[in-house]
Order: sequence, then structure tokens, then C-alpha cells
Amino acid sequence: MDDIEPPFQETYPSLFENPSGKLAREERFGMDDDEEYCELPLIDLSRLDFSRDGSSNFQGDFDECIKEMGKAASEWGFFEVVNHGIPHKVLNNMRYEQKKLFHQPFCKKAEENFMNLSANSYRWGNPTATCLRQFSWSEAFQIPLSDISRLDECNRTRSSIGLFATKAASLAQRLAEYLAQHLGAKSSYFRDYCPPSSSYLRMNRYPACPLSFEVYGLMPHTDSDFLTILYQDQVGGLQLRKDGRWLSVKPNPQLLIINIGDLFQALSNGAYKSIEHRVITHPEVERFSVAYFYCPSYEAAIESFSKRAVYRKFSFKEYRQQVKEDVLTTGEKVGLSRFLL
Repeated sequence: MDDIEPPFQETYPSLFENPSGKLAREERFGMDDDEEYCELPLIDLSRLDFSRDGSSNFQGDFDECIKEMGKAASEWGFFEVVNHGIPHKVLNNMRYEQKKLFHQPFCKKAEENFMNLSANSYRWGNPTATCLRQFSWSEAFQIPLSDISRLDECNRTRSSIGLFATKAASLAQRLAEYLAQHLGAKSSYFRDYCPPSSSYLRMNRYPACPLSFEVYGLMPHTDSDFLTILYQDQVGGLQLRKDGRWLSVKPNPQLLIINIGDLFQALSNGAYKSIEHRVITHPEVERFSVAYFYCPSYEAAIESFSKRAVYRKFSFKEYRQQVKEDVLTTGEKVGLSRFLL
């Protein structure tokens, strides 16, 4: 399988040969030390099922479920969901087709029009990295939902990815509306400003890494969206930063992970937290995940639900441009602190 691997070290020799750019011991926590695991809040979404009767017991379960989501979004910025409405068959088919794509030869994946995808859909490493701590030992297909219909692979690939995206889009909108309602805000915002064409999928593969103590699978970051739906395999590697510590998330392919993005933190005036997270590498085993990023249109205005706003009003386009500029000039994302009042 060597011919499927991106040429990380051959393409970026200066990064890997420069000892000053390697991760400090505190940055490597969980990579060469015993990992500290956390138990994310687990939300049973069956309590949001409107097909059940309208009894007072159901209403109580419904309200309690939304309250639990709001608390998790405020205290953790992450939570796991069960009974989420995406059938296991859809998830399994998605994973099968994802592996099939990533196991194509690297030279084929890197072709400009591979599978008829848009330019720069296939990404690997980090061309803007100035040191090893800014590098990511991973490859990804980043696919806007509007591009899925263009996939020229077999119909099964297109239908499997499309069905997962459709289910994830419905779930993301539903969760965003409930989280907004919990703050007393209008949930119609998301229907008005988050058309399906604005969101995208990112299929990730983290190859086995012989330098697993020295490089991240995905460098520490926050997500530039409203919320992210993550489906991961059983390998593990996801970590989040809470109270100054890096905590590992136990992998469970039966669950989906939801995390709050920068835009929801701004929209909620800081009530919900967009938490820094990363992926650590594994020395022997490859890891797969797929993320659905729930985004607004570029013109959508991001403005706090409440008065005495912490962040100034900005558009999603403005936010993306600022992130891109910061990454090009510093090698890293700065994020919401650029938009503080």
C-alpha cells in the first residue's frame, strides 16, 4: 500500500529535519505519555422524536434533552449523540466508500480532476506550515455538498456519500435550531441563512506515522462553522483541550460526536464554546473519520443573539478571509479574537 501514501517527508524535508520545530513535551501529551480520557456528555436524541404522543412525560423528556445539549455546548463545546437518525447502514456504506477512495494511488488522488471534483478538494499535509508543530500528517477530501452530484465514480460511491450528507444536513439543522431555542433565540435564522449548498463534508485519513511523537495528525484548531458532526472509526486519536489539559475521546463508531464551532460561539455571545481540538497520530494503524461542517452562506451576518455583544458583527465571508490571511502570514488560525469588540 506504499503507493497510496502522500510523500510527507520527501515534500517537506526542511520541516522534518529541523529539531527546533519539533513538538515540546507539553504539546505531545497523550502521544508519548499515558493518555487521559474524558467522558463526553451523551445525549439520547430519541427524546426529540415528534412521532411520539404529546403527553406531559414526553414534553418533559423533550425539554430535558434540549437543556442537556445546551449545558454540554456551554461547558464542553462537545457532546456525543445516540439515536441520531442516521442508520448504521448509511454510516457503514460511507466508511466503505471513503476507504476505497483513500486507497487509490497517491498520484491518482492528486490529479487535478480526480473524480470530477473541484480544484483543491484533495488536501494533504500543510503547505503553509513554517515548523513541524503546524504540520498535519493526514490527507482529506473536502467536498462542498453542491459537488457531490458531480462525482464521476460509480453510482454507489456518489449515492453513499450523498445519503450521508443529506442525513447529516438534516441533523445539523435540527440541533442548531434547538440550541438556539435554548438561548431564547429565533431558530428560523438557520433556515434563512444556511442553505445545504453552503455546508461541506471532509473525509479524513490519518496514515500510520513513524514519527508519531513528533507530528500531529491534525494540528490544534477550532472549527469555523456553526457546528460539526463527526463520525469516526474505532482507532481513536481525537483530543480536546479542557481546563488547560488535553483529554482523549474514547472512540465509539456507534455514536456521533457534535462540537460547537466559532460561529455559534459568536452567535451565542460566548454562551456556547468552540473548543480547541486536535488529532494525534498512531505509529502503526491508519484512522478514518468524516465530518459534516454546518455553515451559512458567505453573505450571512453573524451577530450576537443578546445585547452587550462580545463580538462585532461580521459576515462569514469576512471571517473566512481573515482566517486565510492569518494562516498565510503566521501559519496558524487566530479566529474569533480578531472580532472582539
